[in-house]
Amino acid sequence: MKLKSISLAAALLVSQAVLAVPAALAQEPVSGSIVREETVPNQQVHTSVNNPIAVGTTDTNQAASGSSQTATDSGGTKDSTADPGNSGTTNVSDEARTAGKEDSNNKGQENTGTPLQETKSNTEEAGGTGTSSDNAVAPSSGGGQLILYMNSTQMEQDGQVYTSAQPMTVKDGVSYVSIRSLVDRVGYKIDYDAKTKETIIKYGEDELRFKTDSKTYRVNGKTMTMKGASYQDNNVFMIPLTSITQALNISYKVEGKKVIMQLSTKPVASFTVLNKEIVAGETTVIYQTKSSSPRGVEIVDEKWEGRQEIFEAAGTYTVSYSVQDANGEWSDPYIQTIIVVNPNVPPVAKFTTDKEQYKMGEPITITDQSYDEDDGIADRQWMNNYPAFFTPGPVTIQLIVTDHHGASSMVEHTINITTETLYTQIEFSKLFTPVGSNFMINGGEALGYELLSYNYSTEPYTLFKDNGPEPVSTEGILYKDTISGLTRFMIHHVNKTTERAKIYIIAKNNNEVAANLEVITSGMAGPDIYAEITGQKSVARYFENYQNNSKKTSITLAPGESKVIWADVNKLALKPQETISFLGDLYSDSPIEYTSVFVTQDKDPLEVVDTLPILDPIQSVMRGTFTDSTRIFEHYDTIGGSGKNYRMSLTDKTSDPFQVGTDTTLGISSVNSGNYGVIYKLKLRVAPRTLITFNPRGGLYLGAALVNGNLVNFTHSGSENISGQTSVLHRTGNSEETVEIWTTPSAGSNLPFSILFMPLPEIKH
Repeated sequence: MKLKSISLAAALLVSQAVLAVPAALAQEPVSGSIVREETVPNQQVHTSVNNPIAVGTTDTNQAASGSSQTATDSGGTKDSTADPGNSGTTNVSDEARTAGKEDSNNKGQENTGTPLQETKSNTEEAGGTGTSSDNAVAPSSGGGQLILYMNSTQMEQDGQVYTSAQPMTVKDGVSYVSIRSLVDRVGYKIDYDAKTKETIIKYGEDELRFKTDSKTYRVNGKTMTMKGASYQDNNVFMIPLTSITQALNISYKVEGKKVIMQLSTKPVASFTVLNKEIVAGETTVIYQTKSSSPRGVEIVDEKWEGRQEIFEAAGTYTVSYSVQDANGEWSDPYIQTIIVVNPNVPPVAKFTTDKEQYKMGEPITITDQSYDEDDGIADRQWMNNYPAFFTPGPVTIQLIVTDHHGASSMVEHTINITTETLYTQIEFSKLFTPVGSNFMINGGEALGYELLSYNYSTEPYTLFKDNGPEPVSTEGILYKDTISGLTRFMIHHVNKTTERAKIYIIAKNNNEVAANLEVITSGMAGPDIYAEITGQKSVARYFENYQNNSKKTSITLAPGESKVIWADVNKLALKPQETISFLGDLYSDSPIEYTSVFVTQDKDPLEVVDTLPILDPIQSVMRGTFTDSTRIFEHYDTIGGSGKNYRMSLTDKTSDPFQVGTDTTLGISSVNSGNYGVIYKLKLRVAPRTLITFNPRGGLYLGAALVNGNLVNFTHSGSENISGQTSVLHRTGNSEETVEIWTTPSAGSNLPFSILFMPLPEIKH
């Protein structure tokens, strides 16, 4: 069988399938298993105060009597008061007898070595306190071949025979070995951490940590899983063999009842190139080397192949690094491929205009033709790239492009604007402003647009509105009520505490039968320090998810059961001063008690909800339960077509009254000022060639709407004249259209707002 490295999965399978031999067969003695004691020259010996001479060395003071002493295992005891691998006193005689029973079956075999002597002594493990050692032989330098035998204490290494404190054992299909016996043979260092109660194995730069009665261990800080739990057997610490082989990449093969491990004594070399990019003829390459010896032998020499401090030409290069230890042994070469690139060529800025000369108000088509060899243009900065100009004279348009390396180039092109007028600025804006973008109007004149009358009906959505207190400064219940059927949740809060916190929505079934909830849609935004941004994004995501059904799901609550719903709300903790906004719809077939809570991120809301106080809304009541929270607006006549401007005023308390509901936690009436959380559905007949826009009337507004099923985002900000801004929602074509607009007031934005209807100018050529 070829010797090969076994991967993690393969190694574990081999250890279970191949090593788990039938019990009857495993009881048979291993042929030729003669235990003998030999001196191992030039090797360090782990000794202790009570047992200074380890097997494999000669004590000249005792040579005449023929006595020798053995060290015992580091495994510790099963007593819960003892650390694993740190058991104090161990009776070696029992362990020696165990080994002797296994090997005494080799009747007729000639023992050519010195018989092992049974002794009783207290020993200390290197690195531990009062810890016993199971290995009765001198530690190895870690080289060559190590052979283990099933159900035997015999170990062979490079022709020498050693004895483990416990046989290699199959337990529940997993092969176990004594950790100290194995470690001493492969030449690793072993230690014990009394604080963490971990046995530590160190090999070069690698560190393994094991605990008794655990199926996990750590390799360089990373937790790994073993196929079986480690355990103690007569103070001997036993671990799955493959936990060592897989972690340290030790190759092995199985031949009958033998496991043959191939150990390496070579030093190990590696290097890292610290430069992120290497440019031909420019970059001085920084090499960072790393080397070690599994035996702790000093590294005395190194060898490079292909190394250059500066690579003069672009291309792919192979660089090899090797080290030599004080014993003259060389490592395998560590090889890296280094890619050297040509010096960066700046991008090229280039654009064209469809004409050289334009009338005032004539659309200008600019085509960007900039390019970069690496397709790495990171930034474009324009000057005067307006879609039209409204004053005559020459205009210079400028473009600066910058690539990922910071190199840039600039190009300019001058066009001429004549004294003729094609469109006025307001005509041009109405015709060509993109959907979702703004243009300026006279905000005062907009109030004079003819006010459209309308009727509205409602859909039976009950709104669970949780917006007070908006700034939350302590843990508690934000709002609570029992609701059945179609339910909408509107949540908007800022964390005013000094800790990270989360908001949870809990659904509890107080009925005697199971309850079913069907989630329809939701939109979550934040945490963010800008309340108006979270408000806009939650509305946009609510509509978007409604369109694609991505949030639809079912929830079942057993009688008396509570669950956290709307997991997006509590996915991330709010840092101090951060805000979240949430909007979501569901349907329940039974009355459900809903509770929104605010707690620090380390707490389980289901465990503490019954102990939390109900928070005071502080401001004018901004929370409550409100019925009929979807409003359907209809204007039965065709809008437009007469050359006049029209407006539909919403959330103004007059034409569109605010909801009145109940704050059930306080038992008082509540007014939903601004109708936040109410979905507005406008179903309108609109004349041909009519422009429909959104016009904020109360100040800053960031919002979103569905217009004939298309999501439109719009932003109105600035320090002044926000009411003079209007954003394009839709333009009708050359025939009358039915237009359906869905929107809702965005949390963090100001109200009221209007929907404007303006006739489009005629197209000119």
